[in-house]
Amino acid sequence: MAKLSKKQKEALAKFDKTKVYSLEEAVSVVKDITYTKFDASVDLDVRLGVDPRKANQMVRGSVTLPHGTGKQVRVLVLCTPDKEEEAKAAGADYYGLDDYIAKIKGGWTDVDVIITMPSVMPKVGALGKILGPRGLMPNPKTGTVTMEVGKAVTEAKAGKIDFKVDKFGIIHTAVAKVSFEPNKIVDNAREVLQAIIKLKPAAAKGTYVKSVTVSSTMSPGVKVDTKSISL
Repeated sequence: MAKLSKKQKEALAKFDKTKVYSLEEAVSVVKDITYTKFDASVDLDVRLGVDPRKANQMVRGSVTLPHGTGKQVRVLVLCTPDKEEEAKAAGADYYGLDDYIAKIKGGWTDVDVIITMPSVMPKVGALGKILGPRGLMPNPKTGTVTMEVGKAVTEAKAGKIDFKVDKFGIIHTAVAKVSFEPNKIVDNAREVLQAIIKLKPAAAKGTYVKSVTVSSTMSPGVKVDTKSISL
């Protein structure tokens, strides 16, 4: 078993691991037990009562965080020449098509979001093995395959995030930076939780939100009382 560092021991001593906290309390605890020298991300882990192996129980979606993500989002738009100016005006960091497809095939994936158009999806689809594992594959369900590329770029830059339940039934996503004011972290977390609750599949039986945990990069997880986040 790995030996705990002095700071890890201090962090664990500052809260009760067996207790469930309100969302507001949990955020306060996480801010208090974060010792990283960099501005750590605040992460949300939501365990759902779904079987993601079944298509009718898959939970995925997107949400625009009211206070943004706190990080610079690099956006690539794979589009036809007539859409390049729209992408540029909206603030896309990169835009084009064949040249960037060639770069990606060569291993370049130095972006956070890729937006494309329905008409060029056959070309983009060939990049699935590269983009899929990195969570960069555009998808109509998350608004990253659209004719309104300018709007999609604006939303991505404003703090739109995508989330998807993994094979263990857990949604893991970053919702803020530790440097954010507590109320802004709570607002962002609540926005994500509300979106997840609204996406409850009709086929899901029993308890939908089984557990919620808040943590930061390298901090212990703090359990959240699911009653405190119910709509």
